[in-house]
Amino acid sequence: MFRNSRLASLLAATAVLVPATSALAGASAPTPAAITRDGSHDFDFDFGVWHTEITRRLHPLTDSTETMKLSGTVTIRRVWGGKAQMEEIEADGPKGHWEGMSLFLYDPAAHQWSQTFIGSAHGVFSPGFVGSFQDGKGELFQTDTLDGRSVLVRATWSDITPTSHKYEEDYSADGGKTWQLSFIAMKTKIRS
Repeated sequence: MFRNSRLASLLAATAVLVPATSALAGASAPTPAAITRDGSHDFDFDFGVWHTEITRRLHPLTDSTETMKLSGTVTIRRVWGGKAQMEEIEADGPKGHWEGMSLFLYDPAAHQWSQTFIGSAHGVFSPGFVGSFQDGKGELFQTDTLDGRSVLVRATWSDITPTSHKYEEDYSADGGKTWQLSFIAMKTKIRS
């Protein structure tokens, strides 16, 4: 009999607490949709064919300000039903013709994009950028090696309009405390 009355008291107390804690949990706990945002369409602005004007710093993270300019075309298309995109770059400059290609993938679990670049001259994949968009600006990061030292590289898409945008790469040798511009591409849409 003691067990039954003790059990009844415990069940009654639980019945009072459960609705109260459920109401508190619902009022204070944000929903998963409020915490994360679906960024799978962040790069939709980039699809199409673009004219690009590139300025590349030849000796990043040095006192040298020597640059090289290239002009060309960037073609970006959807692959895998829109789950990824392929970017093909062709440009000409003082050292001749240059070609590159990037694969962009969206990870829905992490809510992040990755970009892997390969240049036709070397046939080697870059370490790969990872990041996301916030407030209309995309920032992806990677670690790399420059002149034998480890550096952090930031890729940024900004000033995005339906007919133009800017792509930049900055290098940091101090873990992101300071950045130095190494590459900028101004892109103007030719066609969708």
